[in-house]
Amino acid sequence: MIRNVLSIAGSDPSGGAGIQADLKAFSARGVYGMAALTALTAQNTQGVSAVHGVPPDFVAEQIRMVFADVRVDAVKIGMIANAGIAEAVAGALGAHRGMPIVLDPVMVAKGGASLLDPRAVAALTTRLLPLATLITPNLPEAAALLGKPEATDRATMEAQARSLRELGPAAVLVKGGHLGGTESPDVLVTNAGTHWFEAPRIQTKNTHGTGCSLSSAIAAELAKGSAPAEAVAAAKAWLAGAVAAAQDLSVGSGHGPVHHFHALWNTEGNN
Repeated sequence: MIRNVLSIAGSDPSGGAGIQADLKAFSARGVYGMAALTALTAQNTQGVSAVHGVPPDFVAEQIRMVFADVRVDAVKIGMIANAGIAEAVAGALGAHRGMPIVLDPVMVAKGGASLLDPRAVAALTTRLLPLATLITPNLPEAAALLGKPEATDRATMEAQARSLRELGPAAVLVKGGHLGGTESPDVLVTNAGTHWFEAPRIQTKNTHGTGCSLSSAIAAELAKGSAPAEAVAAAKAWLAGAVAAAQDLSVGSGHGPVHHFHALWNTEGNN
């Protein structure tokens, strides 16, 4: 049976992040993707120029209509934008407990633009984190959620992952891409313990939408029945290939997107 996964997130018209990246990741991982929009953005690979939030009631209605008709096997939550939308999403999902929910606390775009109203951080922390099966913050996001300095070493990464888990999510994956050096380690903390995922740093500027894509791939794997550690391992292996193959794409002049379909497309002769 093909699983159905719903993304609740913002739109990226350039196609590399947000809802567009989520739907590509779902397809690449073999699940049927659905989407409820929380915000429209005006952006490209060089940055974000404007954000237009969807009215919270309409966000909730999108979610309600999907659940009223479609079996939902997992949910991925991305860009929330403001406190009203955070409350609406929490309220809409509160009646559907028991399914995997992956929360990617999107706060800052790759180009540096803020994507989350500061007033929404409290709502996200108190209302959405307790609903999550797994959250996937990077180092700046983990620090912002905890109100602490950004981690600069593995010990602090693990400590912050444990602190975030105390806020309610069943599991926390803190991504170490912002650490210096040649490695890019991530740490997963669950009730079963701590698991480190080691990976070499890939030298490329084409990393637009990596967080969106990873969290969506994890949601897809959880929907298919994988345990958290297995889901993260499979998603990370796929994303590493997508980042490595990003050079096959020619999209924009800034932070380009990853190649979601690197394992499916034959690009020979199409250059």
